[in-house]
Amino acid sequence: MSELVTDCPRCGAKKITFDLSSAIKTRFEHGWQNWYETFCICRQCSRSSIFVLSESVDGDYKHVHRVGLVEIKGAVNRFVEIHGAIGLKDTSKIHPPEFVPPEIESVFREGAMCIAVECNNAAGTMFRLCIDLVTRNILPEDDVDGLNHRTRRDLGLRLPWLFENGFLPEALKELSTCVREDGNDGAHQGTLTKEDAADLLDFTNLLLERIYTEPERLKLAKERRDQRRE
Repeated sequence: MSELVTDCPRCGAKKITFDLSSAIKTRFEHGWQNWYETFCICRQCSRSSIFVLSESVDGDYKHVHRVGLVEIKGAVNRFVEIHGAIGLKDTSKIHPPEFVPPEIESVFREGAMCIAVECNNAAGTMFRLCIDLVTRNILPEDDVDGLNHRTRRDLGLRLPWLFENGFLPEALKELSTCVREDGNDGAHQGTLTKEDAADLLDFTNLLLERIYTEPERLKLAKERRDQRRE
């Protein structure tokens, strides 16, 4: 039976050996790399954990493909990278819209993870950060009427300015009330409810779709149309 050496998420033992008794392939990337979910038993507490592993570019992945991960003799660490254990965070069914920049997608996924484990204040903070990053990016570089330093800095002031000056679609204006003036909302006071977090999620999702997803889909559709007419 193969082994995995890592920290135990159940008992807290550091660099403990696990018996790796089974593995399923969950995805295939880059034309060579398998990802796995592996069922492992801690030798310290005898409790089970499911770890997410991916084949390492520094390991002999071809050997793993030939014999199978659970048939590796000794520790599999020299063949794989460990991406953590499956837990409550993995119950999230919320995914970011398409074509969102990686740095904003990462923040959105963190917010979705917080929603899944019912950490409403943390979720609200992450979605608010998404909105902040997006709206900073669409501000004009030059100073124009009403766009002063405070408006650039404070999301609660920036959003109304963007709506009033046509940088954001009017259809989103009513939903934007979940982000209160000067950022003085529950995310800062620690009082966000489940409904508040859901409101911020809805607005963030629609904002990302309007700013990133819809323009890219239109661009791709135009490219397909042009190719058909060549």
